[in-house]
Amino acid sequence: MLFGCYELFRLVITVFHVIIPARFGSTRLPGKPLLPIGEWPLIQWVWRAALASGAASVIVATDDERIRAAASRFGADCQMTSEHHASGTDRLAEVVRARAFAAEDIVVNLQGDEPAMPAQVISQVAHSLRQSAGADIATAVAPIVSLGEFLDPNCVKALRAGDGRALYFSRAPVPWPRDSVAADVPTSIAGAWRHIGIYAYRVRSLLQFAAWPPTQLETTERLEQLRALEHGMHIHLVTLAHAPAAGVDTPADLTRVRALLQA
Repeated sequence: MLFGCYELFRLVITVFHVIIPARFGSTRLPGKPLLPIGEWPLIQWVWRAALASGAASVIVATDDERIRAAASRFGADCQMTSEHHASGTDRLAEVVRARAFAAEDIVVNLQGDEPAMPAQVISQVAHSLRQSAGADIATAVAPIVSLGEFLDPNCVKALRAGDGRALYFSRAPVPWPRDSVAADVPTSIAGAWRHIGIYAYRVRSLLQFAAWPPTQLETTERLEQLRALEHGMHIHLVTLAHAPAAGVDTPADLTRVRALLQA
């Protein structure tokens, strides 16, 4: 009876860790993690969302002493990493090696510029990966709701199989509705999904992914997740009813997020 209760608990409760890669350098918004939003720096909002998700641990991963010092002031666990990483995923891989996470542990990559990411989405992506047998990675998508969004190359589109498996990601407007086009403009965008940039990984898959060099499709589309698909990894897509508020890349984004969070 005790074993049965334990198994039920294990199935209901997904244990996962959140790692927040944060770097000081940003072409459009230097020092982004430390820019103030109300009474806290941006990175502290991200950290608080991760804590609220129910994660077993939340780690800020950075190569900058200023970010480490700020994280220490508000009580975050911080891991210093190499300054030579090409991406946040590589930074994650260094952290899981340093912390000796087990191969089947689940880690969530929560970008350090996503202060408005709902805690529920963080836990939902982690839980979905645990429940998706055979999946290496889980990430999220939401319906595209406007033609402008569909045509925008900065809005990454995801193609999804009926069982939730990711088929492809692209900056191009896909799937193209061939029979619903007038004057070269789609008149219907039903079935189009926007990719939400949050990932849950099994540690073994993360380390394998980080060991591979960039692939041709990844380089062409400038989308890192295509490397996983080109190597045959299974990416499971969690469908959200609505896209969360976008992260911070520009001064205009910062103004928008300040208004949202301070409200």
